[in-house]
Amino acid sequence: MPSPKPAPIGVGIVGLSARRGWASQAHLPALRQLDGFDLRALSASSAASARQASEKYAVARSFGTAGELAEADEVDLVVVTVKVPDHREIIQSALAAGKMVFSEWPLGNGLAEAEELATTAADRGLRTFTGLQARSAPAVRYLRDLVADGYVGEVLSTSLVASGGGWGAAFPENGTYLLDRANGATMLTIPFGHAMDGLTMVLGDVEKVTAVTATRHREVKDPQSGQVYRPNVADQVVFGGVLSSGAVACVHYRGGTSRGTNFHWEINGTDGDLVVTGDIGHLQLGEFTIDGAHGSDARPGRLTVPERYFDPALQELRGTPAYNVGAAYAQIQRDLTQGSSEVPDFAHGALHHRLLDRIERVAQDA
Repeated sequence: MPSPKPAPIGVGIVGLSARRGWASQAHLPALRQLDGFDLRALSASSAASARQASEKYAVARSFGTAGELAEADEVDLVVVTVKVPDHREIIQSALAAGKMVFSEWPLGNGLAEAEELATTAADRGLRTFTGLQARSAPAVRYLRDLVADGYVGEVLSTSLVASGGGWGAAFPENGTYLLDRANGATMLTIPFGHAMDGLTMVLGDVEKVTAVTATRHREVKDPQSGQVYRPNVADQVVFGGVLSSGAVACVHYRGGTSRGTNFHWEINGTDGDLVVTGDIGHLQLGEFTIDGAHGSDARPGRLTVPERYFDPALQELRGTPAYNVGAAYAQIQRDLTQGSSEVPDFAHGALHHRLLDRIERVAQDA
């Protein structure tokens, strides 16, 4: 007889709002495409807000606090989608309740918080998942396999230049907290952080680090209120280093957008070259194309990502920011049912925080 189908994983989302937000744009549509999950509860900034979201999205239970949600018996996996400064308290309450946690990136507001959360989860023996969705993207997974299979030969170097989107001359909608590095949501931690995780997944860990950061947009004006803000976050991040393979790496993120290119990543090897391009600098949510040339090829040609890298259950989400989140959920389901470790846990999240902290400290000392 066939094995019985596993019971769906009961999900509770912290931060699912009826008005807007990443949870409604990405997590909600992703979960509704996958049979292995059942969205059973949500919490928001207040009990009233949670009830509004519950009615709008037809979610059975709503809670005014994340702590109440974590204590609900029907919730197996707590998903944290709120702003970074609130992550630590919410995640700790979920871990204290003995629940699995899927936290959006950055995991914590700085290295110390990330390491604390990883230690707590390990001490309690709980499964955790960090939202570094770039590594779930079909294009990134295909790129990893191309390199591993020797498409470029030995990797000699890699260079990536991209735009952060935010952190430029234009004021981001509802983005005041992004302008203060004390909140942990910066160009370094978000687009640069996601891209570096994808880069190291494809090419290996970072060993040597050099870095420069700068704030070039010294004043940003809110077009609605006219208020002028003076950011204290870097809008220029330049990393140079050596990977564990010996390959030389250079990554430059610029705040705002460019009239030229907003994402260009090259991998150069002894027998070939790969070029990844896109119109947005956020590797975790954009659409990217891969061109390559190797052997006797005179010039790069388009390398279409094979269909085996896409999940048929997520077909309706292809081309949307929700796809990679859905791909991560599908990997989580396999991790829990097959004992794999496709989605990075909090220990990996803390290690990645450590790399970003190292880059920032080297830049400050330069």
